[in-house]
Amino acid sequence: MAEFDYEEMINKVVDADEQGLMNAVKNALNLGANPSDIIMKGIGAGLKIVGDRYERGEFWLTNLVSSADIVQKALKEIIEPEIVRRKEVRKSLGKIVIGTVEGDVHDIGKSIVIAMLVAEGFEIFDIGTDVPTKAFIDKIKEVNADAVGASAMLTTTALKQKELADALKKEGLIRKVQYIVGGVAASKEWAEEIGASYAVDSVETPKVLKKILGIS
Repeated sequence: MAEFDYEEMINKVVDADEQGLMNAVKNALNLGANPSDIIMKGIGAGLKIVGDRYERGEFWLTNLVSSADIVQKALKEIIEPEIVRRKEVRKSLGKIVIGTVEGDVHDIGKSIVIAMLVAEGFEIFDIGTDVPTKAFIDKIKEVNADAVGASAMLTTTALKQKELADALKKEGLIRKVQYIVGGVAASKEWAEEIGASYAVDSVETPKVLKKILGIS
């Protein structure tokens, strides 16, 4: 089969055209495109363009949010069920547990990060918002995670990021699992203080994770 042309799909992601993206993904599958290729060559390529434009100041946060939202919908409603149906195993760059810390219910930033990470090829275990430290630890052990990401949008809940850092040390996981923090309440200085890595936004997160996991 000839190589599928992903240009239309890429454009739909960049334009945050939800129905257009859903139709493009369905069409690609109907024409025999591989779900993994759709994620990497179509959706992933589109998100990278959005991220690059955001970094250059050509796009706003609203553009990032809109594109991430429609990508999440396409992944959950079409692509992931198709992968399960085909029993396809994608090569994963690593298992990442991600959640917003206890006392914090902000979700938009985390959703954007997840979309970017999935597009890059990471296997994501989203444990939601308002997540107690023990739930992070339990999930890390359950899936044998390579890294854990904790988001905090409030200064009051940033302390929970430190609590997780302390728990990782107590459980003997600190050398086995890379820890990355983000969110408005986090900073590079704060991350260094608690012994974590830091990503300033969703565009930077995949780059930081690749670096700390030794992925070229």
